[in-house]
Amino acid sequence: MFRLLVRRLSGPTRLLIAVSSRSFSGFPPQLPAGSVRRTFLDFFRDKHGHLLVPSSPVRPRGDPSLLFVNAGMNQFKPIFLGTVDPRSEMASYRRVVNSQKCVRAGGKHNDLEDVGRDGHHHTFFEMLGNWSFGDYFKEEACQMAWSLLTEHYGIPADRLYVSYFGGDASSRLPADEETRHIWLDIGVPPARVLPFGLKDNFWEMGDTGPCGPCTEIHFDHVGGRHAADLVNADNQDVVEIWNLVFIQYNREADQSLRLLPRFSVDTGMGLERLVSVLQGRRSNYDTDLFSPLLDAIHQRSGVRPYSGGTAVADGGQLDLAYRVVADHIRTLSVCIADGVHPGMSGAELVLRRVLRRAVRFCIQVLHAPQGALASLVPTVAQILGDVYPELDWEMDRVMDVINQNEDQFLSSLQQGSRLIQRTLQKDSGHGVFPASVVWSLHRDLGFPLDLVHLMLEEKGVQVDRQELDLLITQNQKAASETPSGTRCWPTLDVLSLAKLQRLGVSHTDDHLKYQYHLEKGRYVFPACHAVVLALYDGQDLVEQVSEGRRCGVVLDRTCFYSEEGGQSHDRGYLTPQGSQDAVHPVDAVVRVGGYVLHQVTAADTLKTGDHVQLHLDQLHRVSCMVKHTATHILNFALRTVLGPSVHQRGSHVSSDRLRFDFSVKGSLSVSQLQQVERCANAIVSANQTVDSQEVPLQIARRIRGLRTVDEVYPDPVRVVSLDVPVSELLDGETDRETSVELCCGTHLLQTGAVQDLVIISERQLVKGISRIVAVTGSDAARAREEGGTLSQEVESVSARLSGSTPSSLDAARRLCKDASVLSDAVDNTPMPAWQRRELQDRLKVLLRTISTRIRKLETRQAADRAQTVMEKNGRKELLVDSVETDSLSVLMKTVNQLSAAAPRSHVMLLAHQRNSGKVLCACQVPKDSPAFTASDWAVAVCRHLAGSAGGSALVAKGTGVASDITEALRWAENFAHQRTQRFH
Repeated sequence: MFRLLVRRLSGPTRLLIAVSSRSFSGFPPQLPAGSVRRTFLDFFRDKHGHLLVPSSPVRPRGDPSLLFVNAGMNQFKPIFLGTVDPRSEMASYRRVVNSQKCVRAGGKHNDLEDVGRDGHHHTFFEMLGNWSFGDYFKEEACQMAWSLLTEHYGIPADRLYVSYFGGDASSRLPADEETRHIWLDIGVPPARVLPFGLKDNFWEMGDTGPCGPCTEIHFDHVGGRHAADLVNADNQDVVEIWNLVFIQYNREADQSLRLLPRFSVDTGMGLERLVSVLQGRRSNYDTDLFSPLLDAIHQRSGVRPYSGGTAVADGGQLDLAYRVVADHIRTLSVCIADGVHPGMSGAELVLRRVLRRAVRFCIQVLHAPQGALASLVPTVAQILGDVYPELDWEMDRVMDVINQNEDQFLSSLQQGSRLIQRTLQKDSGHGVFPASVVWSLHRDLGFPLDLVHLMLEEKGVQVDRQELDLLITQNQKAASETPSGTRCWPTLDVLSLAKLQRLGVSHTDDHLKYQYHLEKGRYVFPACHAVVLALYDGQDLVEQVSEGRRCGVVLDRTCFYSEEGGQSHDRGYLTPQGSQDAVHPVDAVVRVGGYVLHQVTAADTLKTGDHVQLHLDQLHRVSCMVKHTATHILNFALRTVLGPSVHQRGSHVSSDRLRFDFSVKGSLSVSQLQQVERCANAIVSANQTVDSQEVPLQIARRIRGLRTVDEVYPDPVRVVSLDVPVSELLDGETDRETSVELCCGTHLLQTGAVQDLVIISERQLVKGISRIVAVTGSDAARAREEGGTLSQEVESVSARLSGSTPSSLDAARRLCKDASVLSDAVDNTPMPAWQRRELQDRLKVLLRTISTRIRKLETRQAADRAQTVMEKNGRKELLVDSVETDSLSVLMKTVNQLSAAAPRSHVMLLAHQRNSGKVLCACQVPKDSPAFTASDWAVAVCRHLAGSAGGSALVAKGTGVASDITEALRWAENFAHQRTQRFH
């Protein structure tokens, strides 16, 4: 089977091989990194007809399995999986080349903790790659690779070795003899064509999905020898430079392999490593991709220049810091420019750790001043900006985000250093640092674990690694647990999609989802009758499913909206045509490779060929239409109020609310929130027409003021405009500013149906990215009503405080409780966000004022109690008595005043709390008391009273239970007498 795929080599191809397989005596002059990248892209584009595709952003498009794009093939996964929208440009790709920005700093591929320890690990790198999607295969891929390396880059052929898949008996996979013979025909000596197993030469996308054998090209830095034994031996002198993957299988859920209907090629070559080879360097950091950065770091540091050392004894700690900072500032610049900001979860949390690691090395090891890290961003843009222009466009914002996060971390670093020091003093002599403290530093203060280890190494202390691993495992387990009730629906896999195409099943016609109109103020949706073309049970296409089974249903046509573009899918049900006996609920609707899959629980037997009627939940659909149009209005209002720097970073539309994420320097002020709401509601009140039209993608992109997000759009694409017809925008006949976006969602036909828009929440997700949650219609009216009610209640509390200042402690506490309850209501009730901010500010002032009043009343009451006790007992060395109060705070203040009046006295007071029946306890002892501490005294007394206590050597408090407080006083006094007698 495999030999059939090999074409015979003859004519010009033979000549090319003969030329390219000769040995070169040495390298040509060194190529700058930019020329290395350009040579690669030009070779495949100009000489071999590949389409040059820009790098995708490092945040994966719609792929929750990845934190970051970590390989060149990530953006092409829809092609490999067969899920690509047939209307998109990507569906037409056959031969493609690009240089992809990649980040490996979290998840399965995580090089973060290795960065800096050697010369080749990076968190950010560029992956050069060429792809064939059902076009050329093994022979052409190998020929192109060899020609590029040996002829165009001039790498001596006698420095190169190739590996291929040697087979695996347990998987019933034969050796890839086809690839071996291709390399031999090219002219690679047999001794340099080496077989390896699954681990090294069989590539898999994941636990399931497309996979296949690969062949790798390795380079010997030394040369002039036979180094076959060093290939794949983790030897830094012989390194892999290019991996050519031949995707020909699909890994099934049961781990079996099935041949794909279409074979593809996926190659990847790290630019940094290739440049080091071509520039004759062993370390990537010695190339021109890094040397300008290392020079810039030295200019800002207080240490010697970078020397490339790796051993600690040779001052390698400084060089390690140079490498860490150089690598991490590239990662930070690229990620932040692509919209990933340091934060508290997922990719944002990983980036937060990268930033904090860089700051720590920059300031504590390289002795650079604060702000030095951000000042390196222009150097990154200078090195990479010509191929990734967003680094130039976003330079100022990237620097701002880094500086803001650095300020925050330095504060945490001081706090963490103090915590480490206190822990070391407390546990001195043990030599093992408690894992619980390490985990607290990591979880609560955001310390990367490797930073904590380094800080402790400098102090000669180790962590209890076993306990720390247990804490990490427990955290990972908790994070990975799926909430109960979560339903996992089947979706079409690559083989099922290929089978549908092979059977000639047409893509689903879903144009009816847009075919609705207004009639007497109500939306009217078309009836939809359809035929069941295919059923999918999660494993394969089937002819029928029985009652109660979950399945995916492919129809010839549908009026249901599938989940995409941030809008929730439609709801509804299917019934057999002409009958209402069996109702098949539609639980979800997804689009997969041009097919709309209705995820259904069968109420009766369902078969291919069945005629069904679709029943749309119209209320749900209209609610989603309202929220989606409101999202466009909000987007336009934000840009109008805040300026052109606002960029959409994500959105989600459901029937009850909308969520919108956008870039902005800081949280919006009350005034800005009010302006945005007014601007949005002006558009709503104007009842503007919502116009939409399908337009060729390239023409649509030329519309002035067009708003887009990072998505793969279909071609033609739907353009949605407010107030101005799309035709006028295309003709350029208007200069009016309006909302115009590429959008596949369903929208209102007039904005008036939104009725009202209220922003109920606005907060910064991470520095530089804000999230707005808004409601419309009756929910908006309810939010305004709740805001008005709460505003009146705040006025009432304010009047109670200023009108008749509480004269009694009980009255002041009641007022404080009312204000606290009101504060919780303001925090948690849906209401205008601007109004919530105003009320929160007012309540903070009120609570501070009330708290001050309470403290004054407590101090006055404590003074009265202290005077009574002093008159009764005088200035005794041991003063144990009871007072009347329900407040532990008053009791503590009374003890404090007595101790101030009689500094040599050991004072303990007890009080019966009327409502609870508890006994309150407070005590204080002189600073130099040798007999006992306050905490010992309080703990002993409260334990005697079946309670608990705590405090310091000087002051302590607690509670207990007793019916006879006189006995408790006697016990407390006896305890103190016994302890005191030991020191007399």
